[in-house]
Amino acid sequence: MTSKKLPHPNNNSLLAYASYVIALGGFLFGYDTGVVNGALSFMSQPDQLNLSANNQGWVSGALVLGCTFGALFCGQLADKFGRRWLLHAVATVFTLATLGCFLALNILMLSIFRFILGLSVGCASTLAPMYLNEISPDRYKSRNVNKNAVAVVVGQLSAFIMNALLGSLFPKWHAVWRLMILLAGIPAVVLWILSINLPQSPTWQVIHSTREKARATFHRLGFPRLDIKEVIDQVQEQKKPQTAFSLTDIWHHKALLYLLLAGTAIGLIQQFSGVNVVMYYGTTLLEKVGMGANASLYGNVLIGIVSSIATTVGSQLTLNHSHQHLLLVGLTGNVVCLSILTIIMQTHFLSQNWLNLLVLFFLTSFLALQQGLVSPVTWLLLSEIFPPVVKSNFMSWSTTVIWLSNFIISLIFPALVHAVGIGNVFLIFAGSNIGCICLTLIFVNRQYITAINQQFNHQI
Repeated sequence: MTSKKLPHPNNNSLLAYASYVIALGGFLFGYDTGVVNGALSFMSQPDQLNLSANNQGWVSGALVLGCTFGALFCGQLADKFGRRWLLHAVATVFTLATLGCFLALNILMLSIFRFILGLSVGCASTLAPMYLNEISPDRYKSRNVNKNAVAVVVGQLSAFIMNALLGSLFPKWHAVWRLMILLAGIPAVVLWILSINLPQSPTWQVIHSTREKARATFHRLGFPRLDIKEVIDQVQEQKKPQTAFSLTDIWHHKALLYLLLAGTAIGLIQQFSGVNVVMYYGTTLLEKVGMGANASLYGNVLIGIVSSIATTVGSQLTLNHSHQHLLLVGLTGNVVCLSILTIIMQTHFLSQNWLNLLVLFFLTSFLALQQGLVSPVTWLLLSEIFPPVVKSNFMSWSTTVIWLSNFIISLIFPALVHAVGIGNVFLIFAGSNIGCICLTLIFVNRQYITAINQQFNHQI
């Protein structure tokens, strides 16, 4: 596409407003996946919900299970009702479910409301980047979509900071976990109010309304005339019936089968590399190695800060380096960090202060590699490797694999720590990262994937 001189997005008040409001969906996603990290130890107290290791897994996993279904059906709902309406509905469900979690009297109520909360979180995780992409002129797509990625880690960091502050202010008030969870409702209410004034996606308007309404929205968002024509033509082309592939066709089509397996492998790598073990259970992990409750909460803040910085740096690295090579570097670094953590945990001559310091250092190093290289690269690969004829179906399957893997790990992790000890858990995840390296070498063959896409693009 030819380069066009566009006004800076800050000069387009509607585009700037819309991009930041929509990115609040990513903030909610980050905040609610992070808030359980510090709240879990408080809600597990005998005078609260008295959670066992297995029950801790259910509380964390219930949200992720809801995310699986929220992400799975988000595309259909967004296509039928529109991006703006769905984001408004997500904020509504998020607010009500957060209130339900705050008032939960037992583990069953908490798990049910966290599952409902997961429906909105999973939907937001898919909807926000799609909505941002469709309202942004071509020159600003990456910048605006990246706002959502940054909002996710900022949301997690905000949850960690609030948990640390509340845990320090009220260390003996075990019911403080309810306040930690309730605070997540504030950005949800803000999103609910501000989303009323968002512009509808002009791409959705082309499909479901009239070209005139879409053109008016495009102009308000600062799209140049040539870009408007190109987008409308592309959407009209996509509306034409395309070749459908059944599961039997895919099974007998080697190229498509390879892409499906590649998407599945990338989804598994994204989760089995171990990122959400730290993001969901970071405070619990630090307490297990001997840190006090307050020190663990503030150690978790450091983890969140490192995660935010690494995401910013990693997004720049992906612009200029091979995605496969970055993924391999990140996974190899994970193996090194987790292996060293295993050795540290088996060493008995270190003082408690040195043990705490080394664990925190290598845990944050692991997270820097994961959030700076592995996580952004896997999401980028999933958005790039599928040809248009199968993109929506294969993306849906790959995303479902991510959330299901996330659910399994969230569910079994507390019981695993209880059964084999924290040092051996680090060793298990070091082994799973070696498996992820093997999956990368087998299925993330960039040249073969590019050749397959070119083949299908010529056919279409």
